[in-house]
Parts: sequence; C-alpha cells; structure tokens
Amino acid sequence: MPIRSQLALLVVDMQQGLFSSEQSRYRSASVVANINLLIDFCHQESIPVVFIQHDGPIDDVLEPQTDGWQLLPQLHRQPNDHLIRKSACDAFYRTGLQPLLHSLGVSRLMISGCATDFCVDTTLRSAVSHNFNVVAITDAHTTADRPHLDAKSIIDHHNWSWANLITPKTPVVAMTTNELLAEMNNRTH
Repeated sequence: MPIRSQLALLVVDMQQGLFSSEQSRYRSASVVANINLLIDFCHQESIPVVFIQHDGPIDDVLEPQTDGWQLLPQLHRQPNDHLIRKSACDAFYRTGLQPLLHSLGVSRLMISGCATDFCVDTTLRSAVSHNFNVVAITDAHTTADRPHLDAKSIIDHHNWSWANLITPKTPVVAMTTNELLAEMNNRTH
C-alpha cells in the first residue's frame, strides 16, 4: 500500500485565541511555518490533513464561533482538509477522529500543534493507545511558559519523553520537520 494512503497529519488546536498577545507561545512563527511546510507536502502528496479545533466553554477564549476559536488564518488550510471538533485535551475522546482515520486507511500519524503539554501530548498518547504509529514533529508544536517551567523546557521534555515511551507496537518516532520531509521525499519519489 502506498505510504500516502497510510499517513495523516494532525494539526491540533492552532487557534487564534491561543496565539493572542496575552497568550505568547514559544517560537510560534517558526512552528506555524513548519506546520505549513507539512501541510503543503501533504496536499501535494494527497495525504490527509486533519485540523483539530477545541470547543471551550462559554466566555472562554476558545468559545465556539468567536474570533479566538477560529483556526489561525495563516495556516495553509484547504476546503478538502478534515476538521474534528473536541472539548477535551484528547482529540480522540468522544469525537469522530478514530472513525475518520480508519475510513481513510490511516495507520501512521504525524502530530503537530498547540499546546505541547496539554492537547498535543494527550492526543499523541491516545493515538498510541489507539494503535497508530506516531511521529512527533519536534519543531512543529508549541506551548507557553508555565508558573513552574519555561516553554522551551516543556517542549524539550516532551520531545524526549515521547521518543522514549514504551509502546505496544512501534516506538514513537521524534524528528524535525526537515528530517520528516526528507524521509517522506525518499519514500514517495
């Protein structure tokens, strides 16, 4: 089976309200640029792109249909991309994500987005539990400083932790955007 029929890109919670001036994210411009490189590659190779959009409660920065809830306009989203809405950190929890991925024949997920320590981490670990092979794209996710730890340390910790998870099928692979694109170009051309 061709690799493009087995692979999908998840773009988790890249929403305007999480990137406002009050919500500074670590290296947000380069993370968006890397995600766009991945999106462009996926579009070129007919690999599904799935945007995950968090629905917050009323008066939350991610309240549905508000400006903050909208996906970042600079993302290279196309009409044929998929959208899954969620209300928990786990993009698989009570959503149609797993059935969608199965209907597309996906067995390997590339995971990117915001926030590293919440929705990206929870979705990545849930993907492993749902028997997907996972690629953590080390420079395509971001978070904010927390009271106890700066964003860079959080990201470094999660990249290391994901690469060292004990998983039932195959290990989580952690690589940069450029490493992943080089691997994909070697496999598809």
